[in-house]
Amino acid sequence: MLRRSLPALATLGLLISAAASAQTDFVPVTDAMLEHPAPGDWLHWRRTQDGWAFSPLTEISARNVKNLKQVWTKPMGSGPQEATPLVYNGVMYLPNRGDFIQAFDGATGNLRWEYHRVFPQGMQGGTNRSLAIWGTTLIDAGGDNQIYAVDARTGKLVWETPVHAPQVRAHATAGPIIAGGKVITGRQCQPDATFEGCVVTAHDAATGKELWRFHTIARPGEPNGDSWGDVPLDQRWHVGTWMVPSYDPALKRIYVGTSVTIPAPKFQLGGIDKQHLYHNSTLALDLETGKLAWYYQHLVDHWDLDHPFERILVDTAVAPDRSEVAWINPRLKPGEKRKVVTGIPGKTGIVYTLDRETGEFLWARPTIFQNVVARIDGDTGAVIEDPDRIYTHKDQTIIVCPGMNGGKNWPAGAYSPRTNAMYMPMQNQCMTARTQDDKRDPKLVYGLEQKQILTPGMTTQGTIWAVSATTGKVLWKREQRAGVMSMMATAGGLIFGGDVGGNFTAYDEKTGEVLWQANVGSPISGYPVSFAVDGKQYVAVTTGSSGVYTNSKTFAPEAVPQKTDSAVFVFALP
Repeated sequence: MLRRSLPALATLGLLISAAASAQTDFVPVTDAMLEHPAPGDWLHWRRTQDGWAFSPLTEISARNVKNLKQVWTKPMGSGPQEATPLVYNGVMYLPNRGDFIQAFDGATGNLRWEYHRVFPQGMQGGTNRSLAIWGTTLIDAGGDNQIYAVDARTGKLVWETPVHAPQVRAHATAGPIIAGGKVITGRQCQPDATFEGCVVTAHDAATGKELWRFHTIARPGEPNGDSWGDVPLDQRWHVGTWMVPSYDPALKRIYVGTSVTIPAPKFQLGGIDKQHLYHNSTLALDLETGKLAWYYQHLVDHWDLDHPFERILVDTAVAPDRSEVAWINPRLKPGEKRKVVTGIPGKTGIVYTLDRETGEFLWARPTIFQNVVARIDGDTGAVIEDPDRIYTHKDQTIIVCPGMNGGKNWPAGAYSPRTNAMYMPMQNQCMTARTQDDKRDPKLVYGLEQKQILTPGMTTQGTIWAVSATTGKVLWKREQRAGVMSMMATAGGLIFGGDVGGNFTAYDEKTGEVLWQANVGSPISGYPVSFAVDGKQYVAVTTGSSGVYTNSKTFAPEAVPQKTDSAVFVFALP
């Protein structure tokens, strides 16, 4: 059994029960509850299946948030943490690195139980960003390539099902989404995982039985299989889906984003004129069958500018403002209402809005400085990359903006129906990158030797953009030295977000004015949530190290703490 450092609460092996007995008042979570969570619950990674990260709670508001106080905190496991608590009926379920799960009383922080997964010899679990809940179970995608469920009342293992053999490097870095009783999850898919490792899967939430799997790399002889040219199947690598999908229950479709290929420069992989589907795309998959309904490719990626991040589903009027929005579908009727999938899906920082029924391109606009996309054809939606930024041979050095750590990365944005706006955590950074050996080799990973730099002319790394989902106009923007992290919106007129300087901040949703701030002494790394216990509203967030923190130590060393303790912090009004 692999031993690792854990908090004092979790040193006794597989399972420690801290509850005198199992909950007797536990009401099983249904599909209907997941589609419409109770106001005080946080049942998904972004609370709801549409990816909004919006809490309808109003007790904490712009008027009184200045009085917010820390009410409890608990340590988490060692190592990088990017966790999202789930909260159901007053109980917080907290994922830790290495598939270590804790259950706390949401109001007091009292421990109820812990589950510590045991990995095969020589393996250790990695980042665990989120969990899912269904029935009486918590469901997770394990670092050992298992989908597994534990009893939400006791922490005892209920079932587990392999997706791949444990040694296949196609592990999940985020939990599933539950949709229609199915557990939907993707894989990060390292190069030596090969074609077989790059999948999105559906499993029965009650039993763990696999129902379907979709390969994110097109096979030779199948639709879009020729988009890789003559690259053999066993050398088609690394089209991962390493963040949580979104779900539309009316259309019964899953929306998931994909990553770059390996190597990234396409001259090393079939040619710069190939699409290499389905990398850097939004995929719309049928819930029942896993079949592809449509795809949209955001970028033919030569630089590791992945597009696997959150997809926000909104029903909205679509009226892009031509004074700010660069690329618009000419067939749009201004103000017509559409079901859209929107947000910033990739590292370029470009906002894309697509029709989620058909995949039709509607509009797009840049945010932070980028130099890889020259234009987008509004009529077809085709993305045209800047030819001066495309690698054509080895030992070629190009300044690329943003860099491979992203203008946008896994820190997630939020959407508020009060303002019909998206609030996005962004980073001002570029890279100087040189192509390595032109032979395909999984050990070279991305095929680039790179150095991260601040965007030329900028002195700040972090920036928050508030963008209208209807018009694409920028409502407000805030710049700061340290990198910014995930956001949450509330019906109290607030936007909560953290940064790697340890600041947890409440902003006015309409202006971006800072209304409250607390420094917790360690980088904010997780995803904020809000919940209620006995009618009282709480706000929670987790801390720990991350890639954004590492960059900020270089770009803004005076703005970040030296310690990176991992913990969960919970706040409420007196």
